[in-house]
Amino acid sequence: MAAQQSVGHGVSLLFMLLVCFSCAEGRTRREAVHRHLKRLNKPAIKSIESPDGDIIDCVHISHQPAFDHPLLKNHTIQTRPAFHPEGLFSENKIESEDQNEKPMPQLWHQNGKCPEDTIPIRRTKRDDLLRSSSVRRYGRKKHHVANPLSIEPDMLNESGHQHAIAYVEGDKYYGAKATINVWQPKIQQSNEFSLSQLWILGGSFGQDLNSIEAGWQVSPDLYGDNNTRLFTYWTSDAYQATGCYNLLCSGFIQINNEIAMGASIYPISNPGGSQYDISIMVWKDPKEGNWWMQFGRDYVLGYWPSFLFSYLADSASMIEWGGEVVNSEPDGSHTSTQMGSGRFPEEGFGKSSYFRNIQVVDQSNNLRAPKGIGSFTEQSNCYDVQNGNNGDWGSYFYYGGPAREC
Repeated sequence: MAAQQSVGHGVSLLFMLLVCFSCAEGRTRREAVHRHLKRLNKPAIKSIESPDGDIIDCVHISHQPAFDHPLLKNHTIQTRPAFHPEGLFSENKIESEDQNEKPMPQLWHQNGKCPEDTIPIRRTKRDDLLRSSSVRRYGRKKHHVANPLSIEPDMLNESGHQHAIAYVEGDKYYGAKATINVWQPKIQQSNEFSLSQLWILGGSFGQDLNSIEAGWQVSPDLYGDNNTRLFTYWTSDAYQATGCYNLLCSGFIQINNEIAMGASIYPISNPGGSQYDISIMVWKDPKEGNWWMQFGRDYVLGYWPSFLFSYLADSASMIEWGGEVVNSEPDGSHTSTQMGSGRFPEEGFGKSSYFRNIQVVDQSNNLRAPKGIGSFTEQSNCYDVQNGNNGDWGSYFYYGGPAREC
């Protein structure tokens, strides 16, 4: 009897210890979430509730997350680039009658605007952090970029990331531009995403890769919904310890008070109906050396200081444009997460998603058509890409797919 009581007491004690450990672990995570939210969500001068449920905080330009970086403590904000690429404004004048080229408002604009000397920042909520695998990894990509020069494309499928891209390499590049058709692809599982973007790359595809990225994405894990959102990303060490999406770490310095990184893009394209696209350009200011981003014709959003990078402090060695999805299905199965419009390239305008007027910035700060464009996809029966060229669209390609036929 005494032995039974002793065993029972031991089991109760072990249960209590496990409960206490679980409580302590939960408390530690809650404290970490609270600290991280305080670090990300800066004091707002004004807050605007978007129809999609986002809260947009108007934060004084000098209090933005970038200035948490130790090397930016005494930084003087560059309010405009010293130089735009040559050919930009003449091209815009030609395209000014194109309805699709008009700057697209973000959904939150329906309920207000941010004052001068502030920038709009999408507020990070507690649930956003709790969806992440860890507080430390919140707002970060897993290591993977399409390497079209790889001799073993099958190995790339093991990472769970798949691409359909056009690319150029073999020269020095100082920027890139594209007009990107905007859709809302269906995502099978919340830990998957679908994006369409440009990549500015420097270094090898090993541990030292530098990358600046911008485009649109649908990412339930990151944002908590299936909205199509404007995004940026950067890394200087192949997605290991540096960089993040949008303004979720110190790095990118925003100067614009109208466009919020991570906010919903509106409107989006309909199959066989109205088509909408966004123009994105990223280029290196030849005077200051910083990498600038422009959205549409009218919105210079801000810049990545050149000191954030090693290879990109000089120039890029490869430019990629196109789509990427995450396939989280195990054992050779395939997700039904769509890329682009969810249609294959051969279906053409109104059904298939496109990039048009793709250009690079050369050493003389001139926008020009890329030479020697290649294309790459790991599995063309899942997602494909088809390049083309004509007078109106310049260099372009259709891309994407439904995945279900893999």
